[in-house]
Amino acid sequence: MITEASLIANLTLFMLAIFLGFELITKVPATLHTPLMSGANAISGISVVGALFAANVAYEGGDTVVSGILAFVAIVLAMINVVGGFAVTNRMLNMIAGKKRRA
Repeated sequence: MITEASLIANLTLFMLAIFLGFELITKVPATLHTPLMSGANAISGISVVGALFAANVAYEGGDTVVSGILAFVAIVLAMINVVGGFAVTNRMLNMIAGKKRRA
């Protein structure tokens, strides 16, 4: 059971994480944003693995309603981030490579 103190502590931590993330992202210059985003794909990959573990625990524990839905949402959001990061990285690499010359 979730106690009131742990709920307040978790919400406080969540709000601090939002504030810190916003401050960090807004301070990154545009020229560094894409390379940092491609590096963040590894972190999103770890999030996908964690969400898969959470879905497995929800399935084996029999509580597939709330925790299963949350695990599914986490998998979908992390995969959107991974695919979007790879698409942006691919576009960046194509811009750096330039047009290929025909021989």
